[in-house]
Amino acid sequence: MKAVAALLAFLLPAAAIAGPLPQPFERGSWSALLEAHRGHAMIVHFWGVTCGPCLAELPDWGKFAARHRDLDLVMIDADPVAVAPADIAAMLDKAGLDKVESWRFADSFTERLEFEIDPQWHGELPYTLLIKGNGAVEPVLGAADFAALQRWPGQ
Repeated sequence: MKAVAALLAFLLPAAAIAGPLPQPFERGSWSALLEAHRGHAMIVHFWGVTCGPCLAELPDWGKFAARHRDLDLVMIDADPVAVAPADIAAMLDKAGLDKVESWRFADSFTERLEFEIDPQWHGELPYTLLIKGNGAVEPVLGAADFAALQRWPGQ
């Protein structure tokens, strides 16, 4: 009986997460992500659990996602340190982003992933890529300007 109680105590915190765990983002994931969303406007937002500005704006991303359910929004935790997938999912859930496609860097050589995404990017967070349906990419470094995102022509 004690073993069952211990197992339940271990599993219950993870079961409380409403959204799915973020997918591992590894070499080749960027190409797969672009292929999966080909022909659709998409916003890819790179954030981090260890990034103060990222955490401050997460609830705003949740509100934006709720207002733009037709837009492909992808959240990628690009932390240079390993963070438990359940912790990432819990933060996204709390911000109202539990229904948004999410990934997490799963390669300790983060520079390789960053270069695959954008050779000009060196891992600064927050970082957002606005990708039009035709594949044109507009990078945005720093906190999001949600008023400008409302007017983004890719929508």
